[in-house]
Amino acid sequence: MSSENRDPITGEKGAHPIGTGVGAAGGAATGAAIGSIAGPVGTVVGAVVGGVAGGLAGKGVAEAIDPTIEDEYWRNNYKSRPYVDASKAYDHYNPAYRYGWESRALHSGRKWDEVEDDLGRNWDKVKGNSSLAWTDAKQATRDAWHGVERRLPGDADRDGR
Repeated sequence: MSSENRDPITGEKGAHPIGTGVGAAGGAATGAAIGSIAGPVGTVVGAVVGGVAGGLAGKGVAEAIDPTIEDEYWRNNYKSRPYVDASKAYDHYNPAYRYGWESRALHSGRKWDEVEDDLGRNWDKVKGNSSLAWTDAKQATRDAWHGVERRLPGDADRDGR
């Protein structure tokens, strides 16, 4: 996968279909709810406007996450983390870090505490060959989540960070 995130149709840099799609869906739902105050037409208009705004916000979060840079950062820094067993290779922790930075993009605007239980329930489905139990993977996942959060402008997940 190219680190430039090329659009598969236009070839333009900066394509983030997952982030854009998640943002658009969330924005559309919010816009529709707000627009429903004005009746059925307001619901439709609200969904369209909210979908566009949400899509742009989702793309912005996805653009803040470059998997190559994330992987390189954690590969070079994981041993300094207090939860890491220094005798373990990076590959032991990599699935948890990847899960953290990918999940942050998928749950744009939500706090870690709001998604932690869901992430824990899904860990066995996404961990691949990792031998980490969720109780051990959770710290690395949270670390990568908050690493992305710190690079986003403002307080995107409203947690005071």
